[in-house]
Amino acid sequence: MVKGYLALVLHAHLPYIRHPESEAYLEERWLFEAITETYIPLLQVYQGLLADGVEFRVTMSITPTLLSMLTDPLLQKRYLKHLTKLIELAEKEVLRTESQAQQFNGLAFKYLNRFTSLREFYLRYNGNLIPAFRELQDLGKLEIITSAATHAFLPNVMTEEAVRAQLQTAVDLHTEHFGRAPQGIWLPECGYAPELDLLLKECGLRFFFTDAHGVSTAEPAPVFGTASPVLTPHGVAAFPRDVESSRQVWSSHEGYPGDFNYREYYRDIGFDLPIEEVKDYIHPDGIRINTGMKYFRITGKSEQKEPYNPQWAREKAAEHAGNFLFNRERQVEHLSYQMGRRPIIVAPYDAELYGHWWYEGPQWLDMLLRKMHFDQTTIKTITPSEYLGLYPDFQVCRLPMSSWGRGGYSDVWLRSENDWIYPALHRMETCMIDLANSFAEPSDLERRALNQASRELMLAQSSDWAFIMDNKTMVDYAVKRTKHHVNRFDALYGMLKKGNLNAMWLSKIELLDNLFPAINFEAYRSKHELRQFAPSTSPVVLLLSWEFPPMTVGGLSRHVYDLTRYLVKNGWDVHVVTTEAEGAPFEEVVEGVHVHRVHVMKPDGAEFEHWAFQLNLMMIDTVQGLQDAGLKFDLIHAHDWLVAYAAEMIKKTSGVPLVSTIHATEHGRNHGIHTDLQRYIHGLEWKLTYESQRVILCSTYMQREVEQVFHLPSDKLDVIPNGVDPEMLRPTALAEAGKGVFAKEGEKLVMFVGRLVREKGVHTLLNAVPMIVDEFPETRFVIAGKGPSMESLREQAHAMGIADRVRFTGFISDEDRNSLFQEADVAVFPSLYEPFGIVALEAMAANTPVVVSDVGGLGDVVQHGRNGLKMYPDDAHSLALQVKSLLRDAEFGKRLAQTALDEIDHYNWNCIARQTTKVYHKALGLDVRVPTVLEAAAAME
Repeated sequence: MVKGYLALVLHAHLPYIRHPESEAYLEERWLFEAITETYIPLLQVYQGLLADGVEFRVTMSITPTLLSMLTDPLLQKRYLKHLTKLIELAEKEVLRTESQAQQFNGLAFKYLNRFTSLREFYLRYNGNLIPAFRELQDLGKLEIITSAATHAFLPNVMTEEAVRAQLQTAVDLHTEHFGRAPQGIWLPECGYAPELDLLLKECGLRFFFTDAHGVSTAEPAPVFGTASPVLTPHGVAAFPRDVESSRQVWSSHEGYPGDFNYREYYRDIGFDLPIEEVKDYIHPDGIRINTGMKYFRITGKSEQKEPYNPQWAREKAAEHAGNFLFNRERQVEHLSYQMGRRPIIVAPYDAELYGHWWYEGPQWLDMLLRKMHFDQTTIKTITPSEYLGLYPDFQVCRLPMSSWGRGGYSDVWLRSENDWIYPALHRMETCMIDLANSFAEPSDLERRALNQASRELMLAQSSDWAFIMDNKTMVDYAVKRTKHHVNRFDALYGMLKKGNLNAMWLSKIELLDNLFPAINFEAYRSKHELRQFAPSTSPVVLLLSWEFPPMTVGGLSRHVYDLTRYLVKNGWDVHVVTTEAEGAPFEEVVEGVHVHRVHVMKPDGAEFEHWAFQLNLMMIDTVQGLQDAGLKFDLIHAHDWLVAYAAEMIKKTSGVPLVSTIHATEHGRNHGIHTDLQRYIHGLEWKLTYESQRVILCSTYMQREVEQVFHLPSDKLDVIPNGVDPEMLRPTALAEAGKGVFAKEGEKLVMFVGRLVREKGVHTLLNAVPMIVDEFPETRFVIAGKGPSMESLREQAHAMGIADRVRFTGFISDEDRNSLFQEADVAVFPSLYEPFGIVALEAMAANTPVVVSDVGGLGDVVQHGRNGLKMYPDDAHSLALQVKSLLRDAEFGKRLAQTALDEIDHYNWNCIARQTTKVYHKALGLDVRVPTVLEAAAAME
């Protein structure tokens, strides 16, 4: 039985070290060595596991700079030349070692075979390894994540615009190459700072990694320690590194790579052999470098080294894989017992550790994943995205600034050796923002220069240069690279400001620094430049609703949509803040209504109230952003309990009146309050009505209910019915042509449309089916909609033997709904509880005869025998009697439907919007009497 999970995270990164002007740069060999020793060996391990049916998951970051180099034709060509030289060297070594110890000759043969197989692999993918990684991603074995565009240490980036540009550029490049947007990010050097999570969320990133102390020092203290992610205040998940699993691999004292049987990293023939024998395989200037051919094992701490024995190393790798797995099993068993849920052990490493620094690393990883698959069931590998889908409730914490590396708080990237770079970088950020804001419509040449300035800034920001300066390796190169990019940026800035661009010089540096071909300088535009609200000449209302099209669960979505567009027609400036919907933009204007959709990290599920709380936090954050952008609203209008917390907080921080509409109550839905969840929702409903200046109800039934349940004074309440737009219910061409979509010719059709929950009474309709079919055997029943009761209703139909008579359509489009209304002989709405019943009103507007329960708002709308028929609630016999009376006498049904259609104008949205405006005026302190429903209807006649 699985008790917990292991997330293996490999961070694959190299700085941008492309030098088209010369092949003599040693730094390009960093890439060639990583491909030879890490990237291809890891791909071979993954593909081998796949071929053998081993189930595994690994998370890999492939940073934008590395991604760019791996897909660069020039570097691909140069690497193939490098690999060919390695094969040539290995062939010479096979001949040279023939007269030496058999062990050295055997190693030379192994290297020759290895280099040859690497070349075959590389050519199989035409020199581009990214499709190989993408294949594994698409098979669900790898989760590939991104990093900041040039691996900038984000806590040391001064401006929000520059951070956003680093993130968005990375996301765009990743999406282009991998066919999907990244879900997570490796923050460079694990550098996190408060408020960074908001920018991550804006770029669609759901999670990141921190060092252990980044989470363990959070407030409040994480209840699960480092064995679970936590959510930041803006809803992004932070996965902390597990100290114990890291120590076993990373530690210089007790880590596996230091075992004496493993291959020695520093003893390479590039240094050991006479210069004459290796001169063609080291730097042209005679500088000795690693070739990758090493014949010795670590042996011990002395300079004396023994020959490398691959078999011994393999046995040790197997032993260490078993030890690592044993320790993780014990760790998971202990944590799962303490937590009461399955923990996650996050084990992140630099990818280059596997193969480059630790030659046997890929072999160890291969053995570990095989042992996990075949030898035990306690722990499984998992990706962060998969783990986030397991539980709906993660703790929200405020994380401090943190990093990994010495000291854990950016000491490596900000000290005397490298602090001189930041004044220049911060000045460049300010200048780049100035350029982006200044050039609203640049010419083609100006756009090229602006984009190149963005590249030079990003390249100068790379954390690698500061790291190298601190580490005192290749310092001259790091200093030179930083100064080159600063100088090129300054030259571009001066040319752009003076309007004298040198096109020839620009073309030259575009060839040298050709990173991110699709880069867009507009990413540096200030947020207030991108979205700034001018003072409105109309009153401004902010509506909060968890539903808005295309997000449609019940009738609330349609209500808010219709109300808001008619408020616009009545002179209001309307802004709706709602949850995200698949395929819908986060910002758009719909028929004059400004719609702002928010991303909520956790899906709804068993802990729906937790999702609702996260929704409220995101709504508050979004409204704050709108206010920062200059939006000033006069009134807040909240719809139902799901937005109660946001409504209260925004009311108190903005100081404007709050109006709420209560569409239903938890007490009414459940005929009382019986559970903790119901008490929680009931409390939010009461709080919302308490905080509201005015409370709108959709029926006199609902008015009586809230007066009794929440003890509200009647003079605080306004009854405004729901409405219907007949234009939205026009029949489709197919229905107008009389073609049957839901029933065959000669059959009767009884329909229901709505959310499938018990309160809608669909079970009563199913119970009535046998009684209806007994008299009208050619009757079909269509139940349209979705909801938690769908499966139980299907089971009921099967158990009753009527499954062949009843069709469950699931979600139904507006077009299909209209066809269904036109084709149906009767529309039935047998609700147990119904505050209003907008779907019944839509059926009446579509000229379809209706049968409704005599409950709630349905009783206000339908008058028995005049514009529809009523049934006793939860009474299948009563329902069957009413339906059969309509099926017997089609003319009677037509008369009822026509009367309903003639009276439907009482519920038009223009009238409802005017009544709502008068309620707004009352909330704003203007003494305007709101007419009753009957008065409003009379005024329309």
